[in-house]
Amino acid sequence: MKYIFVTGGVVSGLGKGITAASLGRLLKQRGYRIISQKLDPYINIDPGTMSPHQHGEVFVTKDGAETDLDLGHYERFIDEDLNRYSNLTSGRAYWNVLQKERKGEYLGETVQIIPHITDEIKRFIRNVGERANADITITEIGGTVGDIESQPFIEAIRQIGLEQPEDVCFMHVTLVPFIPGSEEYKSKPTQHSVRQLQNLGVMPDLIIARCDGHMPSDVRKKIALFCNVKPDCVIENTTVQDLYEAPLMLEEQNFSAIVCRELGLQPNEIDLTDWKEMVDRIHQTDGEVKIALVGKYVRLHDAYLSVAESLKHAGYAAHKHVRIKWVESEDVNAETAPEIFNDVSGICVPGGFGSRGIEGMIASAAYARENNIPYLGLCLGMQIGVIEFARHVLGYSDAHSNEFDESSTHKVIDFMENQSDEIDKGGTMRLGAYPCAVRKDTLLYQCYQQDLIHERHRHRYEFNNEYRNEFEEHGMKIAGTSPDRLLVEAVENENCDFFVGVQYHPEFQSRPDRPHPLFTGFLCACMKKTDA
Repeated sequence: MKYIFVTGGVVSGLGKGITAASLGRLLKQRGYRIISQKLDPYINIDPGTMSPHQHGEVFVTKDGAETDLDLGHYERFIDEDLNRYSNLTSGRAYWNVLQKERKGEYLGETVQIIPHITDEIKRFIRNVGERANADITITEIGGTVGDIESQPFIEAIRQIGLEQPEDVCFMHVTLVPFIPGSEEYKSKPTQHSVRQLQNLGVMPDLIIARCDGHMPSDVRKKIALFCNVKPDCVIENTTVQDLYEAPLMLEEQNFSAIVCRELGLQPNEIDLTDWKEMVDRIHQTDGEVKIALVGKYVRLHDAYLSVAESLKHAGYAAHKHVRIKWVESEDVNAETAPEIFNDVSGICVPGGFGSRGIEGMIASAAYARENNIPYLGLCLGMQIGVIEFARHVLGYSDAHSNEFDESSTHKVIDFMENQSDEIDKGGTMRLGAYPCAVRKDTLLYQCYQQDLIHERHRHRYEFNNEYRNEFEEHGMKIAGTSPDRLLVEAVENENCDFFVGVQYHPEFQSRPDRPHPLFTGFLCACMKKTDA
């Protein structure tokens, strides 16, 4: 197993995740099996309970781990399913160690950061690659060098470098700022950051210099000299128009070949033809489609990162530029909806938790149904579509979800503990990939062209089966269910051109060069609306 560790310095947000994801794609195109991993220094066990306003979306892996949003970038770039070892937080590392201590697994030893916490981190690093049978594991360490929380992670990767010196490559992403007054690129922030990393025992093999433009050769040579790396191991990471151009920009500097050299790997021939064709499609758009994304966290767009990317992926395939209109759900009601949605060709309501903004989402679904605007409801968005239908078509004015309104007489969305073999043992949340049987006489089947699919879930509440017959009698078709038919997975309104709600999160499986069929179907309906 070969290991690549990506650290960051100077400031956060330099693009460590995109750099790691791009390298993964490049090495995959050289014929290597790749797996990616993110180590997060925060004390939360995982991002599952963190506010999307602070941390962005929670990305769910196939095996049900709630992880950092950077894992979404990894999956979209390398097109490999990650696993529960692909994300580790300080909180999880300490939690695991303390549980072992309580069980007596350390035989009365004094439990310390070194070796116990660092050994737990190393266990995760090694397990992720072994579980995926990978040739190379690419691990990103969150935060910046010098953060108190990240020191155990830096120490763990230092130890792996000591234990397997021929199998490890350290990569440091830093800022090389341009000073307008003197019109110079300054290398001093990079020098300080690398020195701090070296003081912790990690000697970087490559410096990834985040800069706005091309650095003069003397600046690159200065960085190489003072940071003790080879001259060609200073790689520029410049701003690109679209993030999927990043692998091509980096490979222009022989990035993946240099990494292979540093790891002692054969630099097999690389084929980026398909990726280049995809990037060309991104720039060769024919018109625009405007879609409203209605949510309660829209002031931080990263809260819906995978949904936004999935809409763009569908646009790439259709040669359309998808422009997202970010709509705060609390701003929507029956009076404001016509003005808010008068310039859009489709409405998407993504997932979420909590009661804030729910009525605005219901008003959005009502406007879409009444005006035959294509509607795509994802997880909570499906439940919103069901509640709206129950209120305004079935006539249950107090229809609601048990999650939001315990006093409601008609709980069309309810907590259904252990009523299906498809629910996890705890019965509290469905997490990860579950099967869905698709009815053939549905829009859902037209999109998938399959009668059995597997999609990732993250929710606690289900469609209340007591209302199934009544919904179907009035035009809301049950389009997909769990194979045992006990759980409703998808609904669609037969009286609309495209009104589909799914209980799962299809956005987690969309790829830039292989858009998810449900988003493709939704975009096609939106394009027809635009043309009309």
